[in-house]
Amino acid sequence: MDFLRLIRYKNLLMVLLTMVLTKYALIDSIFFSNLSFKNYTLIHTTYLGITLTHCLFILFSFSILCITAGGYIINDIFDVETDKINKPLKVIIEKSISKKKAWILYYFTSILGLLSGIYLSFTTENNLYSFFFLGTILALFLYSKYLKKTLFIGNLLVSVLLGLVVFITVIFNEPKAHNSNLLELIINMATSIRFLFIMITYIVFSVLTNLIREIIKDIEDINGDLKIKANTLPILFGRKRASKVAFFFSAILLVFLLIVLQSLINEYVLLTYGILFTLLPLLYFMYKLWFSESKKEFSFLSNLMKVIMLFGILSMILFKLK
Repeated sequence: MDFLRLIRYKNLLMVLLTMVLTKYALIDSIFFSNLSFKNYTLIHTTYLGITLTHCLFILFSFSILCITAGGYIINDIFDVETDKINKPLKVIIEKSISKKKAWILYYFTSILGLLSGIYLSFTTENNLYSFFFLGTILALFLYSKYLKKTLFIGNLLVSVLLGLVVFITVIFNEPKAHNSNLLELIINMATSIRFLFIMITYIVFSVLTNLIREIIKDIEDINGDLKIKANTLPILFGRKRASKVAFFFSAILLVFLLIVLQSLINEYVLLTYGILFTLLPLLYFMYKLWFSESKKEFSFLSNLMKVIMLFGILSMILFKLK
């Protein structure tokens, strides 16, 4: 159980859900919605890239989850001292799991994820995609070791990495066929304005919601970060001003959602879902954020933003049901 808490199994389930819904709800529904059953079958049996086979997708997900788990482990290794102050009851390393064992787990999960990603890249004839896996491991290490203590850069980096989950799932499902006519048909669909708009929407949503949550978490952890002399936003500018920065990005997210929802004016189910499960919770989040001051209140806001993120990702199901 301590190992599961160390690798943030709940967050890993969120990442897995994002990948599964991106592939089986979003990509499949948009690519195949206008194809006959015969062409649908032909695509799945002839194409390497348009959708990863079930086995390859399992390998893809396994690789991403291993690398992500490694990122959480290395983050806790470097955060032992701050965690003793910020969340003493939740400290795992040096209590139930030694630092040496944690390093072994980090190397094991990261190398396993990297090797799986490289194998997948070469199997699907996308050799250069191997650098996505290697780059993510390096980025997570640099974030935990150096960038987490810097002003805003660390927050932005980890938020972009979360947005990459949607992006990399999509690019591993790019067209790669043996039939040029069918390939042309699929490329036209893949590059349609509708698909690009939807993909970018989920990427921007993921980046912004996580960025807001990262700032909130920095406000929560200000006492521990002060001990290690970190240069986070709340330390340099104070909790109140940092919360206003989080509010500013929340306002950007609000405007973004309003633009997206306006484009769904004729999509009644998606529009209703978006208003009830993303827009209204976000407005409530912003209201609470404006008046929050205590660690307990910011902890509540962090969890609320995670719920908003979850509902946003779950909206992909609606594309499958259309």
